[in-house]
This record gives sequence, C-alpha cells and structure tokens, in this order.
Amino acid sequence: MKINKYVEDLRTKSAAELNEELVAAKKELFNLRFQNATNQLDNTGRIKEVRRNIARIQTVITEKAKVAE
Repeated sequence: MKINKYVEDLRTKSAAELNEELVAAKKELFNLRFQNATNQLDNTGRIKEVRRNIARIQTVITEKAKVAE
C-alpha cells in the first residue's frame, strides 16, 4: 500500500514540483545505470523501482494536463 500513498502524494503536488521530481528521478536512474555498468550497484532492483516511479510521475502530470484543458 505504500505505492498508493506515493501516488496520492504526487497528486497533491503542483506541476512545477512534479517536473522537479521527474528530473531528479531521471538523474537517479542515470546514476544507477552508470553504477550498474561499472559493477558498483548492489541492489539492481532499484533501477526497476525508479523506472516505475518515473512512469507514475509522468502519468500524474498527464492527468493534471487533461484536467486543465
């Protein structure tokens, strides 16, 4: 149920805050991929989690854009 709480938290944020969080998540994903390529990453499951969080953020941004129309 922590995923639902995360999504609800995203829905309360403004578009600017969502964009900032999206940029931060993409940077984190880049760093995780870099660590994975150099065999420094212990928890490879984190890559999948961050990718899904990026998709969740983008979904909430799209929902807010459709409501604003």
